[in-house]
Amino acid sequence: MALGFVRPARPEDAAEIARVQLATWRVAYRRLLPRHVLDNLDEAWLARRWSAAVQEPPSAAHRVLVAVEQAEQSYLVGFAASGPADAEALAPGEPATALGAGVVAVTDLLVEPRWGRRGHGSRLLSAAVDGWRADGFTHAVAWAFDGDEATRKFLTSTGWEPDGAARALDVDDMLVPQVRLHVAVPTEPDDTPAPEPTDTP
Repeated sequence: MALGFVRPARPEDAAEIARVQLATWRVAYRRLLPRHVLDNLDEAWLARRWSAAVQEPPSAAHRVLVAVEQAEQSYLVGFAASGPADAEALAPGEPATALGAGVVAVTDLLVEPRWGRRGHGSRLLSAAVDGWRADGFTHAVAWAFDGDEATRKFLTSTGWEPDGAARALDVDDMLVPQVRLHVAVPTEPDDTPAPEPTDTP
């Protein structure tokens, strides 16, 4: 019987996090981003960035969590990263104070597609919420590609809603629209399991 759990990322996880990120993007975003951009992403460069994020986070409230599936052996199958909302969380034209000090931003929440629908996304989000609550955050925001139905469906199924903000990322001269979602951080743990998306959270 397979078991899944979430733990804080370790320095030695950086390469696997990069692999999961690249594999997931190339499946989930293949119709959203230019193929040559996905093909040319450097896994070693991503691994170095994740190594820095894990070993030298900007603050104690910046967290990287990993989802692990444990059967005959353990597999790192997904990850989530979040931290206090900064300029990257703002919509175009929003003032720096628009979101407030009590807001945390999710920058990544990915489960490798072949490990989808096994509870990993829900466990990652639940563990992240526990950390946000401990840090005193009252609200969370996350940007999702407008065409990424799996992520949007997953977040809205757990209580997130669009907050009306939108932007378009310039990806090699191709504008890719995004929408921002938000949710209030519950003051008490919620033991109700959240549904899993079909593909990736």
